[in-house]
Amino acid sequence: MEKHEPRDVRDIALAGHSGAGKTSLAEAVLYVAGCSERLGRVDDGTATTDFDPDETKRKISISLAMAPCDWNGRTLNWVDTPGYPDFWGDFVSALRVVDDVLLVTPAQSSGGLEFGLESAWEMAKAANKAEAVFINKMDRENADFFGAVQALRERWGPHVVPAVLPIGAGDTFRGVVDLVTMKAYVGQGRDLREEPIPEDLRATAAEWRQLLVEVAAEGDDALIEEFLEGKELSEEEIERGIHEDLLGGRIVPVFCGSAAKVIGIQPLLTHLAMEFESPDEAGEAVGKHPQTGSPERRKCDPAGPFSALVFKTVADPYVGKLTYFRVKSGTLRPDTHVWNASKEKDERVGQLFRLRGKQQEPVTEAVAGDLVAVAKLAVTGTGDTLCDRTRPIVYDAIPFPAPSFALAVHPKTKGDEDKLGAALGRIAEEDPCFQTRRDPDTGETLVLGQGETHLDVVVGRMARFGAQVTTSEPRIPYRETVTQHARAQGRHKKQTGGRGQFGDCWLQVEPGAAGAGLEFVDKIVGGAIPRQYIPAVEKGVREAMGRGIQAGFPVVDVRVTVDDGSFHPVDSSEAAFIMAGILGFQAASRQAGPVILEPVLQVTIEAPDAFIGDLMGDINARRGHVLGIEPSNQAGYQTITAQVPQAEMLRYAIDLRSLARGRARFTACPGHYAEIPAHLSQPLIADYEKRKSEGHAGHD
Repeated sequence: MEKHEPRDVRDIALAGHSGAGKTSLAEAVLYVAGCSERLGRVDDGTATTDFDPDETKRKISISLAMAPCDWNGRTLNWVDTPGYPDFWGDFVSALRVVDDVLLVTPAQSSGGLEFGLESAWEMAKAANKAEAVFINKMDRENADFFGAVQALRERWGPHVVPAVLPIGAGDTFRGVVDLVTMKAYVGQGRDLREEPIPEDLRATAAEWRQLLVEVAAEGDDALIEEFLEGKELSEEEIERGIHEDLLGGRIVPVFCGSAAKVIGIQPLLTHLAMEFESPDEAGEAVGKHPQTGSPERRKCDPAGPFSALVFKTVADPYVGKLTYFRVKSGTLRPDTHVWNASKEKDERVGQLFRLRGKQQEPVTEAVAGDLVAVAKLAVTGTGDTLCDRTRPIVYDAIPFPAPSFALAVHPKTKGDEDKLGAALGRIAEEDPCFQTRRDPDTGETLVLGQGETHLDVVVGRMARFGAQVTTSEPRIPYRETVTQHARAQGRHKKQTGGRGQFGDCWLQVEPGAAGAGLEFVDKIVGGAIPRQYIPAVEKGVREAMGRGIQAGFPVVDVRVTVDDGSFHPVDSSEAAFIMAGILGFQAASRQAGPVILEPVLQVTIEAPDAFIGDLMGDINARRGHVLGIEPSNQAGYQTITAQVPQAEMLRYAIDLRSLARGRARFTACPGHYAEIPAHLSQPLIADYEKRKSEGHAGHD
């Protein structure tokens, strides 16, 4: 990689729905730019940016990957991001370090815009990134470029404008017409021929070029004046207008081609190298002006103090840790020390690499705007800021999505149990969208992620780190309580030939205050039970509460009163009265209307208006209760708040994706406990009785 300035760099994320062809486009770009001599293919497992074993196995992108190339004197740092919803966290990460986003969508638009495209578009727009669209698969059956353009314009407005037109479609697709140069470019791969525009496309090309020129001129006073005066704008003026409009978010140019057949790639590269935003133009957002409210940006200065943001960490069981970061300002060279401002630790940076898939190309320096990697940093993780210790800069953390799906993991062997913690720690370090915790109520080790596929990948990675596990749905932390008042005796008498055991107490059991746990009341008078044995009775009650009443779940929110009893001056002991407390509580609670309680979650769902009715019906079917609906901050969306039993929410992340076609999101947090319906409590009781008869009672 030759030395360059930030103005010659383009940091571009490839984004869109899974299967749109982003990885194939990255492969085509590398081939056309001369970075590879052979065109890799996703289906063959040979794509440069899908090199992880899980990616080649599943034929989907799981992690972001780098695909830099040089074109017309510019360095284009492509970041290929996953389109599958379980792995969108890497797109969120990429948005923090790129200035431009190329959205990829297929030319087969009969089913409407994919939700992955819409989500990526909205996220890129919210992040103020320059956006363009590449309509892929023009060589496939039912390719409809103009139908796809119409769908884009209907969804996002008239500033979505073609910059090229296709020549043919399906089997006849062979090139594109560039609406800036008004020339046809035909050929596959690196074989590009310039030809006159086909006769049947000239009128259409003239119409669309007029629209492109009009939109391009609107952002520049001098250009719009020339346009309104009827003057013909030069190619350089049109490109300048498109560039200025991209910086201002006033245009979304649309390109087309076939990544698989490598058609339309060279015109795409030429336009993006010329028109997309560079790091020195984008700068780094640092807030808003206190008076005007307009965004303020820190200059991307290669001569300024060094600062960088870490956007990806790869924990490889064989190679070790690899840290990806973007240099935000200044210049970094190998074998130097930097300051991790997020953790307030010094780090030594060894050899710097420019990554192309898994290939590592050593570089002698990285300037502002470069995306590079370094191996074996000691404490640095994703989202950390690296900088000059004498002039520290700290960037905001990357807002990764919270986990929405959980599984319990169980080691297969004792050896796996010993390796489990280390494997989970390594994966959590690599994947900020993954979390792990031990449930204090059930004792299970839980893994939490974005969906079933995400956690399936995690389990596979655990095996590569040496920990074999099985998975199951997490157990629900049910509770038990009483609904009535009852009084019973707990009497423990045992003679073993020597000193005997004797403890006797009478207990009243009744409902207590919600959230109070146990309220233990001592009403012993006249020394019926000596003072020293009252704590033993309470200890026995607490032990019995832990064992449950009907189904083995812990008992909560009860008021227990000890009001009578008796003792033996020789045989009574603390242990005997503990046993009496257990027996008394068991006897009384069984008569006090015992019920099982289930945890109820507080759920918030954001979804498009069109799906609200279906989602409310689904909440009701899950025994939930809708608390309210109000407009969301996002146009066309509404927010539902509801209370839903946890048992009905175990697979909600998967079900919601299906119900709302991937366009909804939700959060859930603990709410309260409520009595479970009788028809649902009976199976829990029956299961407990069965396990008790088999000697497996309990829920630990």
